[in-house]
Amino acid sequence: MSIAQELEKIKGTLPAGVRLVAVSKTCPPERIGEAYGAGQRIFGENRPQELAQKAAALPADIAWHFIGHLQTNKVKHVVGVARLIHAVDSERLLMEIEKEGARRSLAVPCLLQVHVACEASKFGFSPDVLRGLFRQDFFIRTPHVQLAGLMGMATHTADRAQVRREFRALKNLFDEIKQAYFPADDAFCELSAGMSDDYGIAVDEGSTLVRIGSAIFGAR
Repeated sequence: MSIAQELEKIKGTLPAGVRLVAVSKTCPPERIGEAYGAGQRIFGENRPQELAQKAAALPADIAWHFIGHLQTNKVKHVVGVARLIHAVDSERLLMEIEKEGARRSLAVPCLLQVHVACEASKFGFSPDVLRGLFRQDFFIRTPHVQLAGLMGMATHTADRAQVRREFRALKNLFDEIKQAYFPADDAFCELSAGMSDDYGIAVDEGSTLVRIGSAIFGAR
């Protein structure tokens, strides 16, 4: 199927309120242009230099999301280009984003990455560490970081019940933090969870942003 057909197929499975982030990393601008021509407007990149190059070359109304592990020395290349940073996974990274946001007088929308998988290779705050940061009012120190929600990745496994448990734990933590700290803040509204092989489960468990690449653009 064509990129347009794949997009139509995937979007047909998403309920209202769930948005598709087309993961365009390593894809040439021509293929992204095909998706754009089919109506897709949110694209995800994981390398700062590639993000900057594509943002300069492609239509200005694209909402670029940075979805990869972000190194602190690359923050300056992402802030002001990405509409949303998905994977903020450490206090050090938060402080660097705050520093760059303050320098540019920008509020930088970010998602806090939570480690819910049973794989040590994945990044993210543990739920207890994240709760501790909120209890300690850590985020008062980062007024230029606009917290927009949480992000997480499930274990890469054929055990769908385990994947569901992990996504459910992520949603429960989102609800807990939302109720305790952002009950009247409409900006804290996103749960980024689910990729090509597990997004259906993630949507069932409350995801509002699904990150899908290979199902649209093919294997990289």
